[in-house]
Amino acid sequence: MSKNENIVWHDHAVDREQREKLLGQKGTVLWFTGLSGSGKSTLAGALEQKLHAEGIATMLLDGDNIRTGLNSDLDFSESGRVENIRRLGEVCKLFVDSGIIVLTAFISPFQSDRDSVRSKMDADRFMEVFIDTPLEVCEQRDVKGLYKKARAGEIPNFTGIDSPYEAPENPEIRIQTADISVEEGVNQLLKIILPKIKQ
Repeated sequence: MSKNENIVWHDHAVDREQREKLLGQKGTVLWFTGLSGSGKSTLAGALEQKLHAEGIATMLLDGDNIRTGLNSDLDFSESGRVENIRRLGEVCKLFVDSGIIVLTAFISPFQSDRDSVRSKMDADRFMEVFIDTPLEVCEQRDVKGLYKKARAGEIPNFTGIDSPYEAPENPEIRIQTADISVEEGVNQLLKIILPKIKQ
């Protein structure tokens, strides 16, 4: 909330319940977290396609995409990462209030930041999806060549190399992509998610 006493929250005539009734779904955040190369964006994108085919209104927010626009002014220092997730949390809250299923694919390395976003939502409207892939597997994939650059000292503060990743303590969903296909991962997600978001 703003600390400026001249700013007052304005309630609108059309509320979340009405929007959700129109859409036939329950606004929810599916927060994908994991190391770079774990498969967050791949799984979130494949899941969004399946949800769309089911007639469910979604929005996928990807880390790189958000940093090219809304958060283009932020660096990758710890404070920059914290602010990156704070802003994303506020965007997610707006989507949830609109009745949309919002999928995020962000490393979001700090537990406190993920908990902070969770605290902005009703308890049943935030699902932490931990893409639990070992560092060595992510590094072998190295789709963007980032690990190689980080190991060479070309990218400072790289998560998993010289900046920590705090694995979720109690995620609603854990997917281990080292041993399963994308399709299998999506099927696991659908079994858990669909009953919770359809009305």
